[in-house]
Amino acid sequence: MTPVSFLIAITILDFCLRPLPLRQGIGSAHDAVATSSKEAQAFYDQGLAYLHSYVWLEAARSFNQALRLDPTLAIAHAQLAIAYVELNAPEAARNALARAQALAPKASDHDRTHIDARALQMKAESDASRLGAYRAALDAALTKYPQDEELWLARGQAESPDPAERGQGSVAGSIRFYEQALALSPTHFAAHHYLTHAYENSGRIDDALSEAAAYARMAPSVPHARHMHGHDLRRTGRVDEAIEEFRAADALESSYFKSEAIPAGHDWHYQHNLDLLATTYQYIGQMKKAEPLLKTSFAMASPLVVQEFNKRAWTVFLRARGRTDEALAAARVMAAHRSPIVSAAGHVEAGRALLLLGKFQAASEEANAALRLMRSAPNGAGLVATPLKALQGEFFLRTGERDKGRAMLEEVTRAVRAAPGPDAWTQATFEIEAIARAARETDSWELADWAARQLIEHDTRYAGAHYARALAARHAGDEKTARAELALAAQYWTKADPDLPELQTIRGTRP
Repeated sequence: MTPVSFLIAITILDFCLRPLPLRQGIGSAHDAVATSSKEAQAFYDQGLAYLHSYVWLEAARSFNQALRLDPTLAIAHAQLAIAYVELNAPEAARNALARAQALAPKASDHDRTHIDARALQMKAESDASRLGAYRAALDAALTKYPQDEELWLARGQAESPDPAERGQGSVAGSIRFYEQALALSPTHFAAHHYLTHAYENSGRIDDALSEAAAYARMAPSVPHARHMHGHDLRRTGRVDEAIEEFRAADALESSYFKSEAIPAGHDWHYQHNLDLLATTYQYIGQMKKAEPLLKTSFAMASPLVVQEFNKRAWTVFLRARGRTDEALAAARVMAAHRSPIVSAAGHVEAGRALLLLGKFQAASEEANAALRLMRSAPNGAGLVATPLKALQGEFFLRTGERDKGRAMLEEVTRAVRAAPGPDAWTQATFEIEAIARAARETDSWELADWAARQLIEHDTRYAGAHYARALAARHAGDEKTARAELALAAQYWTKADPDLPELQTIRGTRP
């Protein structure tokens, strides 16, 4: 852990020890554990509910409160270990698990079973080859405790190839386990939450929307529940409703920070929700609303590498709006990041800005710098691989090797379209749009038309897709198609900023 993230973790751990009340509206979770204290049981259950909604800080506070009421509750330490891992406090997580194991001999068999499973999961988190042993332990535990919905939920998560999975990466194979948990406990919201992720990742968006709606109904005071519903409303074209859900999540989080005097940067979800709200405004052409949100998110520090990596949304926005110098400056900030993966992403973004400025040698040097950093941190290099290939493909396109560049950019398009999950779907929209734009700028009109068609297939409701197709059709002399596509673009940009340059082009009023 770097000095900066160490300081963040210490501060977060201080907050984790704060007492808290029992809360309403966060969803119902229950697992009978070995305590004679009704209050300890209630706070333990609240901790579970918060874990299942990724509210890591409040989960930790709840488990610590349960332990204040019953210091012998070993299983609460094991659950704390999950919260601490997600709060970027690995040493605290290891210590919590050690305390759970020390108390385990006096715990119930049920509680020991959960503690043992968590210990195996933590081993797998540091060595993925042990994932099979963790799955096998869960299967054995379910044979012993077939009515334990928490074990069924854990087994569904364990279907993911990532041992540190908390549900976001749930796969099609996870669904049957979550359905069993739901059958055992119809009032347990967590199965709906995880089914939403599993259906999203399996491309079953209508099913995901149904589960997300149930999750939001059952946990209306949880920002992530409202955010998840927004994800799938957006995917099904109900963009105005999606914005309302993202705004509701933002209001819940802002109120929480104020009432608890907790810095916004301590909650990973706040920044993530800002990004989704901003890019949804960007999607409908409301750039004036998107910009300040993206700027705010970019300025916030996060201890999570993935969230820091996602700051590239700001540079993507700036490049798309023709503000190349600003995009380059923002990319330089990312390139100076302490994480080699975030730094690599920054170098990639700098390279793409430099290409727009015609500084090809400098762009090549940025690509090489990114590659060196990726080799130094192979575990996270996958995050940067596709953006780097996009940079390389655009480099070839702009330096005369069009066939080579086109092949690479087509590969990038296929890769981003195949990436699972709603966040990847959103990022793919803007990546393909950037490819179409680069193709037009280099007179690679066949690629421009192909990318525009891919963008329409990816999301037929996106105005920018039809705008890109219209420009390609007009260049090919197909004025009928161009007019039809421009009409669709104008229809989907009905609520866009009146001075949006693309709209001015459609209306023939752009200077």
